[in-house]
Amino acid sequence: MSETFGVVATGAAADAVRTHVPALVADGFAGRLFEKDPTLWGPDAESEAGKRLSWVSLPRTSRPLVGEVSALRSELDEAGVDHVVLCGMGGSSLAPEVICETYGVELTVLDSSDPDQVRAAVEDRIERTVVVVSSKSGSTVETDSQRRAYIAAFTDAGIDPAARIVVVTDPGSPLDQQARKHGHRVVNADPDVGGRYSALTAFGLVPSGLAGADIATLLDEAEAVADLLAADDEANPGLRLGAAVAGTTPLRNKLVLVDHGSGLKGFADWAEQLIAESTGKQGTGLLPVVVPDDSAPEVALPPHDVTVVHLTADPETGFESGHDDTGSGSAGSDVVVTGTLGAQMLLWEVATATAGRILAINPFDQPDVESAKVAARSMLEGEPETSEPAFTDGPVEVRALGADFLADARTLPEAVSALLEQVDGQQGYLAVMAYLDRLRHADLAEVRSSLAHRVRRPVTFGWGPRFLHSTGQFHKGGPAEGVYLQVTGEPAQDLDVPGKDYTFGRLISAQAAGDASVLADHGRPVLRVHLTDVDAGLAALREALS
Repeated sequence: MSETFGVVATGAAADAVRTHVPALVADGFAGRLFEKDPTLWGPDAESEAGKRLSWVSLPRTSRPLVGEVSALRSELDEAGVDHVVLCGMGGSSLAPEVICETYGVELTVLDSSDPDQVRAAVEDRIERTVVVVSSKSGSTVETDSQRRAYIAAFTDAGIDPAARIVVVTDPGSPLDQQARKHGHRVVNADPDVGGRYSALTAFGLVPSGLAGADIATLLDEAEAVADLLAADDEANPGLRLGAAVAGTTPLRNKLVLVDHGSGLKGFADWAEQLIAESTGKQGTGLLPVVVPDDSAPEVALPPHDVTVVHLTADPETGFESGHDDTGSGSAGSDVVVTGTLGAQMLLWEVATATAGRILAINPFDQPDVESAKVAARSMLEGEPETSEPAFTDGPVEVRALGADFLADARTLPEAVSALLEQVDGQQGYLAVMAYLDRLRHADLAEVRSSLAHRVRRPVTFGWGPRFLHSTGQFHKGGPAEGVYLQVTGEPAQDLDVPGKDYTFGRLISAQAAGDASVLADHGRPVLRVHLTDVDAGLAALREALS
């Protein structure tokens, strides 16, 4: 196992391992974690931690799901139902997406309120579709809206929705009660596991297994390393990784995640949510910066606040041979992580819990995610936002919030330049937040690299409203270092949310406006660009950003 699973640190990350791991071992942190001790993060976190620690035993306790999901898949196959759609947000969607991409099986993930993206999903192979509706709370507005759209689509196609919808939720949730009332299949998840730690619960395993992923092997991989991660030993990879990313002095709070052929497709996107939402609070935290490869500008940035994490199948990949965590610290800070998918999921969960201990925060709550939801609900239930733009440049309306930074800007390029001037050259970062159809406009994410070259600071890219359940917590609860570019667009055709008095277009607009207003309330600079013609507006935006 040591040849294929482990954590190696160099530079400042190695110094952090040497500083913090002995104390963690002396405190019996790993053993107490796997014994589900809720006192590990202090008295303020004890209540929440007391109902969020069952993830440590999931490699064993989730075993009954393997047979249950296999039987359901066989039943659906016999009925000619072979297109699996997942309606879910955050932890309910990111883990299944990674699992299915890694195992090479098709899963349609609907994690958006964009009306064009929702319409494209519900019109795709409806006669062969089974929909997994996943929500821990049972009240996630995006997921409920998607569920309503699919019920209408099945009904219009003459298909009984009860035969085609599988609900995954906590026992007794509003969705659980509603689904049972209407005869839907329900799989209850472990209520003592938080959403972002739920990869190996029903939230991760049901949609992945129905799509054809080998969930038994996934659990085997996690179980194979569980004893190592539970050991109070300085070789424990979970303690070492948690210390390497959260224990540098001063804290290097930008984690650049780069994949070196790990074979774990999209893993960094899953880790992004786990880390950012768990640690970004009380003015501290770790900001994951997902980059495509070593050519990303962030890998070569001055390293004073950056740790580069290399995900690889080869423990020698990621830095020059001869460097390991037995040497003295250097200006750089690098970590190499190897392991199978199931092993790394459990590893990063342990490391994140460890990071919470080192940062003295509660790694199981997400207070600022709720603040954005409240703001969005207020705008959805009241009057939609109608603030006048500062100016309009062709197909783009421009607004500025949180600070008066536009000055004399009267064109889109000038507004972008004015925003980028707000990025602190020492500690700052830029976040691009696109509330658009992430499938149709996937190439927009490529602007991240050109912007990083331009500002010479870390740049993140998130699809809204998905990122609200991940980096959105860090944006508002982490250190006040961010500058934000929000992109929204007029849908080609809006879509009603069945049974509600609003549309998907109004929903995503309220979510974007709510997010921006909360950021502004925190004093963060936000440039909002609304594309009245999405295709023409994107062309203008790409030119302005480059």
